[in-house]
Amino acid sequence: MAQSPRTPADAHADGHTVATVCTLDCPDSCSLAVTVHEGRVTTIDGSTRNPVTGGFICAKVRRFGERVYGAERLLRPGIRAGRKGDGHFTPATWDEALALVAARLTEARDTWGGESILPFSYGGSNGLLTQDTSDATLFRRLGASRLARTVCAAPTGAASQALYGRMPSVAFEDYPEARLIVLWGVNPSASGVHLVPYVREAQRAGARLIVVDPRTTPLARHADVHLAVRPGTDLPVALAFHRFLFEEGRADTAFLATHTRGAEQLRARAEPWTFDRAAAVSGVPADRLREAAELYAASSPAVIRCGWGQERNRNGGNATTAILALPAVAGKFGVRAGGYTMSSSSAWGIERTWLTDQEPPTRLVNMNQLGRALTEYDAPPVKVLFVYNANPAATIPDQVRVMGGLEREDLFTVVFEQVMTDTARYADVVLPATTFLEHYDLARAYGPISLQLAQPAIEPVGEARPNADVFAALLDATGLTRAGDSAGELDGLMHVLAALPASAGADLRDGGRAVPPWNGRPIQFVDVHPRTVDGKVDLFPDALDREAPRGLYAYQPDPSTEAHPLALISPASERSISSTLAELPRPTVRLEMHVDDAGARGLADGDQVRVFNALGEVRCPVVISSAVRVGTVSLPKGLWRRHTDNGWTATALVPDTLTDLGGGACFNDARVQVEKIAGD
Repeated sequence: MAQSPRTPADAHADGHTVATVCTLDCPDSCSLAVTVHEGRVTTIDGSTRNPVTGGFICAKVRRFGERVYGAERLLRPGIRAGRKGDGHFTPATWDEALALVAARLTEARDTWGGESILPFSYGGSNGLLTQDTSDATLFRRLGASRLARTVCAAPTGAASQALYGRMPSVAFEDYPEARLIVLWGVNPSASGVHLVPYVREAQRAGARLIVVDPRTTPLARHADVHLAVRPGTDLPVALAFHRFLFEEGRADTAFLATHTRGAEQLRARAEPWTFDRAAAVSGVPADRLREAAELYAASSPAVIRCGWGQERNRNGGNATTAILALPAVAGKFGVRAGGYTMSSSSAWGIERTWLTDQEPPTRLVNMNQLGRALTEYDAPPVKVLFVYNANPAATIPDQVRVMGGLEREDLFTVVFEQVMTDTARYADVVLPATTFLEHYDLARAYGPISLQLAQPAIEPVGEARPNADVFAALLDATGLTRAGDSAGELDGLMHVLAALPASAGADLRDGGRAVPPWNGRPIQFVDVHPRTVDGKVDLFPDALDREAPRGLYAYQPDPSTEAHPLALISPASERSISSTLAELPRPTVRLEMHVDDAGARGLADGDQVRVFNALGEVRCPVVISSAVRVGTVSLPKGLWRRHTDNGWTATALVPDTLTDLGGGACFNDARVQVEKIAGD
């Protein structure tokens, strides 16, 4: 069995502190100081190794020790005993569990073809080492179905790539120099908290703030302009901004002529979107839209922090494309703190050259349609589902259909996980995984430009093993190991380090943090430029125009109906990172509803309600609020089934339709009705 010797830093010291980094799915990649006493984590604090995260961390990660040592931690392999979903497992040795998994993988390949195997993973607690290393090698050699990892960031990634070739972003540290900050579809108070101090510093220095969000977030309460748009209407608002810039002489024609192509096509698509028309669609008064557009046109430096909230609907890709085009049309580049911030993960130029096997042209399964894949695919059917770094029972649209697939007795499901998640309860084999406090990894941030080494602070709890060891062992057990393959965790780490730019690898080995290019603070169109074929901003990419159902920048109307008039959103919360840490105790989950919507339905604060549409129903209490706009209701992202009264979450009400660009999830296209439960 392939394993690597490993010892946590200062493992034999008492009361020592280990320097490492958080690898959870958050933009910031906080550097951490983990205090260990007698081999157990006692406290988790921030460190200053990453200057952007500045020595403080979120409350979520501060509580991570409760996951490491919690009652739901998976401590040893298990084989299902009883019905799927009961969560009962007979303890097994690693040799027994891996032999069974390897046998079922090879049986499925030989009987049904490799495409009957579906690996399912997405950014749960992983960096460059713990996903797309030996795991990718295993599934490629098996000829498994490929997974389109599009549940998040697919539309934004498509837009950023097409317009700018993923040009590195305005750094968080430069925000205090901005005169205007636009937070569009992002709530850093809940996710990416280290941007907040920079925004507030800028405000103290006189910067203005615009927030575009259907909820009154903490920063929206302190904004100069809050545009509380209806979910799915960010595109008309952004196009109205473009129309204003073009039609009222506020576009930077010199910049457009020199540095862009497609400006006239964008102008033509924006021309119908007057402020009045955008107001009628978005629910934001026309004078507020004009105020925001004028403020943006008049301010420099001006920066847009484009988030991921606006992508979670049928117009998500077009909306993001229009938002990211604004700095080019308005001429906001070329100065520090001018331009946009999206993802900076591509700034390092890292290519996964450690993967020597080419990806086979096998069936591509969009992860947002997992329910369909498990219940409808028949050429071949999915016979083995291997879940790791993910909890699809809680996070994937059309939850009822997903659960129906997981209940199939003829589906062999492997879940490689840290705790007993909703998905793990339906496994045939559970394998215990290490947390980021128990293994090595390389964390590449997608907020700041940061690359850090994660090292184990403690020995693995119970019999947990790191991803690289387990997938290397499965390569051995299936007879697929070849000369030169990684032998496990430390060997895999060396493979990844060797593929990095030489200076970054040396920095990581010596100090645990690579010195970022441009000192982490590039000026767009000074230090960095579009990575497109001709180096220009493509404001009307032909490929996106062909992909979008109605063409680029074309708006698809609201899917509300008389029977289901309310938009249900599921934003990130202060309690979990997607569904990670949602097993920890939390206050009663409530549906948040505007006072006017509650009054129209005769609801009072605390009433038990059913939230429903044709896909399903969620039962929980309601909380009456003015923080969410009229016509919109909200349940937190990442809930587990235990958090509601009937065991279903917001994803049970979300269609598995796909975004206009990138094949992303349409979480915010859920349209529902709410009514009081009779007899409450």
